[in-house]
Amino acid sequence: METPIIYWFRQDLRTRDLPGLLAAVATGKPLVACYILDDASPGEHAMGSASRWWLHHSLQALAAELAASGGTLVLRAGPAPAVLDELLEETGADALYCSRLCEPWADTLEGKLHTSLATQGVAFKRYPGSLLFEPGTVLNKTGNPFKVFTPFWRHCRSGNLPHAPKPRPANVSWYDQALHSDTLASWQLRPSNPDWAEGWSELWEPGSNGAYKRLKQFLAGPVSDYTDGRNHPAREATSRLSPHLHFGEISVRTLWHQAQALAGSDPGSQQQIDKFLSEMGWREFSHHLLHHFPHLSSQPFKPQFSDFPWLGNEAGLRAWQLGQTGYPIVDAGMRELWQTGYMHNRIRMVTASFLTKHLLVHWRAGARWFWDTLLDADLANNSCGWQWVAGSGADASPYFRIFNPVIQGEKFDGQGHYVRQWVPELARLPDRYLNKPWEAPANVLEAAGVTLGGNYPTPIVDHKAARESALAAYASIKGG
Repeated sequence: METPIIYWFRQDLRTRDLPGLLAAVATGKPLVACYILDDASPGEHAMGSASRWWLHHSLQALAAELAASGGTLVLRAGPAPAVLDELLEETGADALYCSRLCEPWADTLEGKLHTSLATQGVAFKRYPGSLLFEPGTVLNKTGNPFKVFTPFWRHCRSGNLPHAPKPRPANVSWYDQALHSDTLASWQLRPSNPDWAEGWSELWEPGSNGAYKRLKQFLAGPVSDYTDGRNHPAREATSRLSPHLHFGEISVRTLWHQAQALAGSDPGSQQQIDKFLSEMGWREFSHHLLHHFPHLSSQPFKPQFSDFPWLGNEAGLRAWQLGQTGYPIVDAGMRELWQTGYMHNRIRMVTASFLTKHLLVHWRAGARWFWDTLLDADLANNSCGWQWVAGSGADASPYFRIFNPVIQGEKFDGQGHYVRQWVPELARLPDRYLNKPWEAPANVLEAAGVTLGGNYPTPIVDHKAARESALAAYASIKGG
């Protein structure tokens, strides 16, 4: 048999528009397809619990996709370099193909692999596949990375636009010798005792087919309300494609071109499409920032925030995690996250602001909770998003912009549909008191079945006092 090559699937769990896979197939050599569950290389950024649930189903879908063309997905667990060495020895493969990852730990891993494989005479070929523009290719006039989003995105849109996506490869030559493969069940990626993800399969369809369905559904309707509707958590106005994008089940080029095709056929949708594309731009910006500033996941982008007087406040952190802060819009968001593995973007900002500014809890604690509970947990987006809200990031929201959770609830959930869905103990309160139940008269609370401090907590912190404390904390480092 001709010498095979290995295609190493990573965060690119698809077969359509996958440059590395297309290049591997184009060699005509027999192909070994593998996925490695490696918790060692990412270290503290090993996949969170919610992401593992998604991974199980996404790998299941990918294996079925490969099987339809006669292939097999080999599953192995362990440190990636050691597992790859085993596969190379077992198969005699002389080349390893994969998609590039942008996380700092991945850059380190890929550098070591390149050196190690070269000494073995094995070619190591990395390809783009996760972003529209590769990190390091979008620089300002002085050759430095952009630190502000607007000029970054303007520069992206003024240059060479992404190539059209390519179909899945045909006539793949598969390696036909039996190889040991773990079973998905043996990895125990799904929770049990208790199964806190029960019902998620009714909400989500991981895998490439689910991603394409979601995109088609979004472009057929919700995108028409995107510019305004994306701020209202009760509206179906967002794409909910973020988990699919994180796991690479659909290429970002596909989103770009299908969205542009809609704008071309319906000029009236251009404003909505441009806003959608700009949100994709923020995803790009975050990944480029993490590439150039690899400390972003652990250290403040703005150095003066290293001296910020964060509080431990474990009790406050726990109340926030459980959705028991006494502020309905915050609690609704935290409960949506726990029950669905997802949180609406507007509410992500509100809950993050509450934790970092009302409770003065370090943004890293919030980022760790999101990392474990979000299906779309992504190191670049998660780190940059939390730093943006906390005021310590690139192009960040000013620290003194402190979201008032009452006003946010009244403005973006005016009829209370979102709060009533996720905080049902308040469902019978009139709209005027829904976001501030502590102001409701006793007879109104009684009629609604609400007992403050009983079946719903009183606010764990006073907004006005918390705001003043946050501004005083900021003033202490402002000159730093």
